Amino acid sequence: MKLKALVIDDSRIMRKMVMKGLDSTGLAEFEYTEAEDGQDALDKFDPQKIDIVFADWNMPKLSGIEFAQKVRARGDNDHIPIIMVTSEKTMGKMEIALDKAGADAYICKPFTPEDLVRHVGRCVRGIEEHQASAPPPAKPSGGFFTKLERWID
Repeated sequence: MKLKALVIDDSRIMRKMVMKGLDSTGLAEFEYTEAEDGQDALDKFDPQKIDIVFADWNMPKLSGIEFAQKVRARGDNDHIPIIMVTSEKTMGKMEIALDKAGADAYICKPFTPEDLVRHVGRCVRGIEEHQASAPPPAKPSGGFFTKLERWID
């Protein structure tokens, strides 16, 4: 399965670690878009082009929590998992991320590939189910070949 992942962290090194960790899980073949903060991620986020999001909590301009809240407020992307990957380890922070911001999973840094498999695997299965139940893409409504097809029938 191929998945388009948005990886958001103000540390380039941490973005690379998340991507390397995901690649090592074998859960999917990931194609990455990187963002250096929540605002950059919001500018790059397109629910038609992103399947899953990995966001740090503490970033300049717009935090990962603020990013998640803004994305969820749009209302057209509840099927896209947002996974917080952060050093914030308190139960209160987890509650904010999962219950108030709309995140789907919470991974604490430092993490292992096993942590990623445990938390991301459930999200990947959800994506597979969503894609399986999605209607097939619509046929093109115009153009030479469509008109030719009608003429031949």
